[in-house]
Amino acid sequence: MAGVVLETLSNRKLLILSVSLVLILAVFFLIGGLVAPAPNSVIPSTTVKCVDADNIWQKGEMKPFLPRGKGKCDSIDHFSDPRVAREGIDANEIVFSQWMPLPKDGKQLDMSRWFQNMVSVIELDLTYNSQNKYPEDRDAHMVLETRVFYRNKEDDVKDWKLLAASTEHRTLQCSIENDNRQDGKRYQCDLLPFFELGTVFYDFYLINIRLPIDKRTDINIIGQLDDLAVVVIFQNGGFTKVWFSIKTVLFPAVVAVLLWFWQRVLTEGRATNLTERTLFSLGIILSIMNCPIEWLTLVVSMPFMTLLNDIRDGAFYAMLFSFWLIFVGEHMMDQVERNQLKAYWKQLTVVILASAACFIFDMCERGVQLTNPFFSIWSSEVGAIAALGFIIVAGISACLYFVFLCYLVFRVFRNISSKRTSLMQMSSVRRKYYSGLIYRFKFLMLVTLLCAALTVISFIIGQVSEGQWKWGDEDLSLEYTSAFLTGTYGMWNVYVISLLCLYAPSHKKYAADTVDETDTNSREEEVQLTQMASESSNIASFISKQAAD
Repeated sequence: MAGVVLETLSNRKLLILSVSLVLILAVFFLIGGLVAPAPNSVIPSTTVKCVDADNIWQKGEMKPFLPRGKGKCDSIDHFSDPRVAREGIDANEIVFSQWMPLPKDGKQLDMSRWFQNMVSVIELDLTYNSQNKYPEDRDAHMVLETRVFYRNKEDDVKDWKLLAASTEHRTLQCSIENDNRQDGKRYQCDLLPFFELGTVFYDFYLINIRLPIDKRTDINIIGQLDDLAVVVIFQNGGFTKVWFSIKTVLFPAVVAVLLWFWQRVLTEGRATNLTERTLFSLGIILSIMNCPIEWLTLVVSMPFMTLLNDIRDGAFYAMLFSFWLIFVGEHMMDQVERNQLKAYWKQLTVVILASAACFIFDMCERGVQLTNPFFSIWSSEVGAIAALGFIIVAGISACLYFVFLCYLVFRVFRNISSKRTSLMQMSSVRRKYYSGLIYRFKFLMLVTLLCAALTVISFIIGQVSEGQWKWGDEDLSLEYTSAFLTGTYGMWNVYVISLLCLYAPSHKKYAADTVDETDTNSREEEVQLTQMASESSNIASFISKQAAD
């Protein structure tokens, strides 16, 4: 049996393959940096204060309050409007309304299905008032009665349909400097998580919010509220088109290479080894992640798409981290148990438990949001602490994993270096051959570490970027860029494709056509070399066999 392609591929072909893959990887970064726009857009907007003089909302009627256009609600500009005192307008009669998207140049824009998802948070504009103070001795307890309506362009302007309605509890945290404790000075308040939609299937969305006042229970007793703003974050349509196109191209490419790899393995007529099975499993998970089923969201409402993508991404992370542990471990020459999954049960158990924790955390929020888009694990103090703690622990765990992987690679390099002394006892042909394999293997290990580093960075930034709006730090500068997103995604595919190509069984026998004629044992060395190459599947077995001799 011949070795793998990595061992038998000529230097010229290996160089061509490596350069080609590097150029392809560069294309992914360039697409994100030069073609794709920013991944997300943020639209802050101040709501319109509609007056519910007939107490329609309190009666339970699902009537929409429109901030503009035909059927516009009766509204006030601000709470200090003389009309409030003259007509005795109560805070319970105010409905904060906003129509998304906002108009531009006098023309009403519409949402696009390319936006894919929409996250919204609330920003309150509170000002200091000595007669109506914010309760600084405690966090303000808020109750939000919320409704989201929708309609399409072809519908009648008044034909708004209810998408979701709920009564949600939020904890408001505001602060003000001592020097600013003067009437009219503004508080600094944390953002409040509002809702999250896994699909943007309709053209227009109408947001209605009411803050019922109950002085007996201190509900919504938060001081002087001047304005309520709704901040909407959604994926850019231009970025979505680029992202879909990348997945559409990569999916058949990876599947074709995967089938070619497995066909090569089966034609060997032997039992598969652990590295081959793990690499094949990694290719399957990557293909599932690449499958561009997102195209269906353009014709069918799929609110579960965000959750499904999280599950696919999580499965890939778990498989990739597990593969690296096994891939490096299988090249540990001093390891007694090899080619057995049970030899890695401790490391894999940690990866599985961490993946299960991520899955449970995701289901606790996005799973519930399938039925109630207003639900947020960040809405309560305990939930916010748990969510923030999870992000911190996940980031630390990812860093520790990378350090452990570096340690394993260091052990492999040290192990190989300790066996290099045996090369001096070989003929020039064998020494040159084994030295070349060692250099190839070391280079592949370094590429693996680079891929692992970028993957860990991508995972950490993804967790922080997703949570920054929910924990109230809208000024956090850490964010994804399109180049990093497309480049990292392309890196995963290029890396897996290269491994499938290089670790596929080779049909070529090693031919020692440059035997040192001055070596009296050259003929014997050539026969022995050919036999060893045919019986070996990786460099570890090469050197360990020679060391045993």
